[in-house]
Amino acid sequence: MNFIYMTPAHKPRIGITLGDINGVGPEVVIKALADNRLLGMITPVIYGSTRALSFYKKQLNIEEFNYSQVRTKGQFAPKTINVVNSWEDAVEITPGKASKETGKAALVALKQACEELKEGLIDALVTAPIDKLSIHSEEFPFKGHTEFLTEYFGAGESLMFMVSDKLRIGIVTEHIPVKDVASSISKEKIEAKLRLIEQSLRKDFGIAKPKIAVLGLNPHAGDGGLIGKEEELIIKPVIADQKNKGKLIYGPFPADGFFGTGQYAKYDAVLAMYHDQGLIPFKSIAFDEGINFTAGLSIVRTSPDHGTGYTLAGKNQASETSLREAIYRAHDIFKHRSEPSTEK
Repeated sequence: MNFIYMTPAHKPRIGITLGDINGVGPEVVIKALADNRLLGMITPVIYGSTRALSFYKKQLNIEEFNYSQVRTKGQFAPKTINVVNSWEDAVEITPGKASKETGKAALVALKQACEELKEGLIDALVTAPIDKLSIHSEEFPFKGHTEFLTEYFGAGESLMFMVSDKLRIGIVTEHIPVKDVASSISKEKIEAKLRLIEQSLRKDFGIAKPKIAVLGLNPHAGDGGLIGKEEELIIKPVIADQKNKGKLIYGPFPADGFFGTGQYAKYDAVLAMYHDQGLIPFKSIAFDEGINFTAGLSIVRTSPDHGTGYTLAGKNQASETSLREAIYRAHDIFKHRSEPSTEK
């Protein structure tokens, strides 16, 4: 996708999917957009259901949330919340209950938002949480949003990039079983993820010379080969090669001490080998303000760093902070990409 430079007056059109409507998605979307200050920055376009929004507005007793239903494709009202009805059927809403029906509805909304993003009708996408089991089907054989979006927008490789003001963590192996992690790590895979991190830090965050830390796979980063060979055979050679090319890549670091001593603060980003190695410290350090950004795509997509939260759904207990941050980040990253490049 070719991004066009915009004047400061242009307000990005941010598409927001409701996710699974039996989860906290509708609640956090309503709460985040109830803050009218956002309307001064963006034109929000919700993909989902006015019926679901009305249900939760009443359920949560939130009065200060008003919206306009989109009647004509791509015609969004300024200075208001726009809602696209993505499905016609009366999907049963039962807060806290996983169902194939709501999983199917979430997919319909996601596909519509992606279609309109590809057509240029919206500028960026924020996705509220889906239930991976409910949405899984022949039509959605993916492990999550990241894998779906990577294929939909034709990216050969993408990066799950957890982002906050305090910490940025990319993941090498993402959504796979722990038993498969070691066999899935290769020099080529690590190089690809490092390339995506560096490109994203430059293009999306304006960092000219990124400094990146790489974690080891094994306890104590392998202890010189005593606890696994991956560091010696795979990870260290990649880091050495990157340094020879003038990159500011360091490691491999033992994950526990790296986060426990606050070393992460010295780096612009961290590359973790597997999901929990990166996400446990990230959510411990930056849960409220943290977001998930899919780097490496031609489009901008962010999401909150939490799941459907079924145990909280419909109880007015879910925090909208991460969803609001996801909206802000989508706005900022899109603006970064829209500015004329200064790279030679």
